Amino acid sequence: MATTVTPVTNRKPGYRDLLRTPGAWTFLLPGFLARQPFAMLTLGIVLLVEDTTGSFGTAGTVSAVTGVSMALFAPRSGRLADRFGQRAVLVPGVLLHAAAVGVLVALALSRAPLWALLLAAVPAGASVPQVGPMVRARWAHLLRSRPGPPAGRGGAGSTRLLSTAAAFESVTDEFTFVIGPVLATALCTGVHPAAGLAAEAALTIVGGLLFAAQRRTAPPAHRRARGADGARHASALSVPGVRVLIVAFLGIGAVFGGMQVSMAAFTDSIGQPGLNGVLYGIFAAGNMLAGLVYGALTWRSAPQRRLLAAYALLTLTTAPLWAVDVVPLLAVLGLLAGMGIAPSLITGFTLVERLVPAGVRTEAFTWMAGAVALGQAGAASAAGQLTDGFGANAGFTVPLAATALALVTVAALRGWLKPDGEQAGDGRTDDRRTGDGKGPRTG
Repeated sequence: MATTVTPVTNRKPGYRDLLRTPGAWTFLLPGFLARQPFAMLTLGIVLLVEDTTGSFGTAGTVSAVTGVSMALFAPRSGRLADRFGQRAVLVPGVLLHAAAVGVLVALALSRAPLWALLLAAVPAGASVPQVGPMVRARWAHLLRSRPGPPAGRGGAGSTRLLSTAAAFESVTDEFTFVIGPVLATALCTGVHPAAGLAAEAALTIVGGLLFAAQRRTAPPAHRRARGADGARHASALSVPGVRVLIVAFLGIGAVFGGMQVSMAAFTDSIGQPGLNGVLYGIFAAGNMLAGLVYGALTWRSAPQRRLLAAYALLTLTTAPLWAVDVVPLLAVLGLLAGMGIAPSLITGFTLVERLVPAGVRTEAFTWMAGAVALGQAGAASAAGQLTDGFGANAGFTVPLAATALALVTVAALRGWLKPDGEQAGDGRTDDRRTGDGKGPRTG
């Protein structure tokens, strides 16, 4: 019996193929606008509170509480979006966030006591719109539902586009961190110390509502609390690989938080605070450029191996930062450190998409975003305290310590990151860990 062989191309789908996905532009543009506040919030808080209190330690602590609050509430927001739909969560969320930021600004300008600032920071962080995870969930929904060859889930071409989408989203995230910090710094130093947070609140409302209005590309809600077998749908956190990735993303967040506070302290110590946004923009630009290149290449190695290699590079690039005392060298090293982040983020998000079922996908992405925020918050607080106690450069030791610890954890538990769901030593599969009853998942 003759067998018909279908020609297969080894060309990796590129960014052009991705952007031709029907409906993509309807959520990409408002999604980009709605992401800007996330890149402005913690830095805006640091600059405002430092201006009103004179302490980077206090500013870092308030910023840290905001990040911790976001990290704790983000997964719940993601799970609600999976269950009730993105619009139902996003619309009230953006309004609440703008109001909470307004209260925080008013308290800071009135020089309220620290406990009041910390109390106000909780709802400001808890209500941060999770637009980035929602955009990633839309990509997964659109690409998985596209018609195509039966290979993989959703067709070979669309499945291969998921890796490209992960790279594209990492680049988009980092482009916001090129624009956001520069905008926040310019507004806080050139207009008013509170102008950065005021712009953050305004962008939250405008961008968030525009994004929520794009209902046709949103993934469907999974309203049932129980599966067909009567068992409750488990959280994405029940997948062991997700827990490993959370540790990795905590380390990445620590790089962001440590760099934000330490660069602000360094530029302030040399009498050029306006350079902070430029230096952080260079750092984020390195991340963005690395993401563009990484996403355009075809990789044959397993994603968990790529994650280890990328994370080792990230740890290495953060090592010399604490010893720098001149702006040009800090800019170069910041660029290299930024280039170490994108490969880790892209590979991590690719693994998340492969490890979890559709019913908890947004929640899984928000766990990653929350881990970055938590790492950023902890690092901002630690870097602020080190800066106050030991000088402007001391805060740069935080990214190195955090990424080194995370690298050891990821290396030790790398067997949990296999996309086929087989866990080292126990042979369990994703369907048993998540309780979706759909049988073993294939990557």
